[in-house]
Amino acid sequence: MSIVTVVRAARPDFLVLAPLCILLGVSIAARQPVALDPLEVALVLIGGLLAHAVVNLLNEYEDFRSGLDAITQRTPFSGGSGALPASPSAATGVLITALVMLATVLVIGVYFLWLRGWPMLIPGLGGLILMVAYTRWLTRSPLACLLAPGLGFGPGMVLGSLVALGGHVDGMALLGSGVALLLVSELLLINQFPDVEADRRIGRRHLPIVLGLPRASLWVAVLLLGAYAMIAMGRAAQLLPAGAWLAWLTLPAALWVALRLPRALDDRRALMRVMGVNVATLLATLALLSAGFFLALR
Repeated sequence: MSIVTVVRAARPDFLVLAPLCILLGVSIAARQPVALDPLEVALVLIGGLLAHAVVNLLNEYEDFRSGLDAITQRTPFSGGSGALPASPSAATGVLITALVMLATVLVIGVYFLWLRGWPMLIPGLGGLILMVAYTRWLTRSPLACLLAPGLGFGPGMVLGSLVALGGHVDGMALLGSGVALLLVSELLLINQFPDVEADRRIGRRHLPIVLGLPRASLWVAVLLLGAYAMIAMGRAAQLLPAGAWLAWLTLPAALWVALRLPRALDDRRALMRVMGVNVATLLATLALLSAGFFLALR
């Protein structure tokens, strides 16, 4: 039962985001004079997956300890997995698993630090701080809570994987990681909407709490549509290949999310539909952007 609880607390259904961000970094590295080593690519992928799982496990553990799980109404996109409230005795196991995974991530990071040198320190240390500090401390600051997820999956994973594979940070890499930053920060922002009252009661201070849902929904639109604007600017400046336009195939869905969200704030069922389309839009956009980078190699 403990093993099942730990697996549920890691939220495996959500772990697809890390490989997509890693894939984006790999696709950028493939466009540079870099000889991609399959073992190194596998290690980067494993490290990214474990890092994401660590964040999920620590978040579940902290939410259980703070009492948030007891007052949150869970949805498919927010409120935690419900694993620890159903099996409280597994809390220690969840924490230990998170720490073991964190240690494994550190070992992989040290290997790439030895292989690539000091440039690995920036994404490595930054990612470590975000993993450990997010739930307990960063959720108390609206700006930090907004940017931390995007920084972790954007510059952290995209640029981190690029540097780990021997690539260098250029305009294309910055724009690709910027798109991931905006999309992931938008995802975590909209996923906070159903939990406003519960989060407020335990002392969190994110944008939906500080600004209210109507104004926070405007920020969702700015971040989401800003990702497409960044791609367009990258093409205009010839920093991104023509294949990057593939990511614009999801723009109609993004526009629907931006326009529909303000009208769904008082209808929980409608809000769940918007959040579901938003998740699909984000994942498809990242996948298409990576595909566009790879296709441009031909």
